[in-house]
Amino acid sequence: MDYDLAVVGAGICGLAHALAAVRRGLRVAVFDRDAQANGASIRNFGFITVTGQQQGECWNRARRSRDIWSEIAPEAGIEVIQRGLLVAARRPEALAVLEAFATTPMGSECELLGPAGVAERYPMLGPVAGALVSPHELRVESRDAIPRLARWLAEAHGVTFHYGTSVIAADGAGVETSRGRFGAGAVVVCPGDDFGTLLPHRLADYGLTRCKLHMMRLGAPAEPLPIPVMSDLGLVRYLGYAELPEARALEQRLQAEQGNHLANGVHLIAVAGADGSLVVGDSHHYAATPDPFAPGYVDELILDEFRAVLPGYANLPVIERWTGTYASASDRLALVDQAAERLRLVLITSGTGASTSFAIAEEVIADLFG
Repeated sequence: MDYDLAVVGAGICGLAHALAAVRRGLRVAVFDRDAQANGASIRNFGFITVTGQQQGECWNRARRSRDIWSEIAPEAGIEVIQRGLLVAARRPEALAVLEAFATTPMGSECELLGPAGVAERYPMLGPVAGALVSPHELRVESRDAIPRLARWLAEAHGVTFHYGTSVIAADGAGVETSRGRFGAGAVVVCPGDDFGTLLPHRLADYGLTRCKLHMMRLGAPAEPLPIPVMSDLGLVRYLGYAELPEARALEQRLQAEQGNHLANGVHLIAVAGADGSLVVGDSHHYAATPDPFAPGYVDELILDEFRAVLPGYANLPVIERWTGTYASASDRLALVDQAAERLRLVLITSGTGASTSFAIAEEVIADLFG
């Protein structure tokens, strides 16, 4: 046997399983067909989101994953660029959602602000009915954090990385690859949104599809963005808010006033980069095979909300644009399939890989190794 654990996929989900395994003293190898992580794990906000995740399992996983990020970031040389979250309520209906959220266990340690409090502490915001401030979030730069995490796992924990190596079959005793067979005591397959290469018969019953998103990087403002920002549109998308009864009135008003935003799955997240630039998004379009095109009007919908929430930053130039895709399912936020006794298939099906993968990986490795 070459390794105790073979992990297929070097995105955040695969790296999380490698971390959970080496923390138990296991010998781990990670296989990826690309030369480096190039998918959803680096095409996102790097925003480890706790507040707003669905109540229960997802919220608990997000809190645990946030704690693990906090533990490993200094060791791996990963900079935590921002902390916390500001949810701006542009409408009274949005404020009602935030007020209801603040009374739940998920609202613990969050602070509600009225218009005067917002104007005093966050003058970069436009007119609002109020806001919620959460202390729970972390923001890293994904395109930097993921390779640093992989490098640290290799150098500090002895994880072997086989990049540029296609895995063509996997079972509970190892993997067949383009470079031969490698034996393992257990195998975890983290295929991202590739549903057809490995174990397609196991994935076929889950009704999976893909979600395409648009994101942009804007130039650095003269006054830095002090905290990540979300707004009303996120309150009908993030289930921790959207499942509250108060969200129904907000959704009705948004349908009347910003129906095109909702139809394109647009909501606002704006975060700062280490260089002061802003990462802004995003949108959501679903298809079995999303097309490769990025219509300009979708970006304009995102920027429309950004400019309304942060009018002082309205003239910042767009200096970079990209799209990403991730696995999506209508009935679950994550998928853990026991394909065989020592073989697990793990997908994050909600775009919450950075926020929940570490906790999910701990659960999977505990199940496999006791």
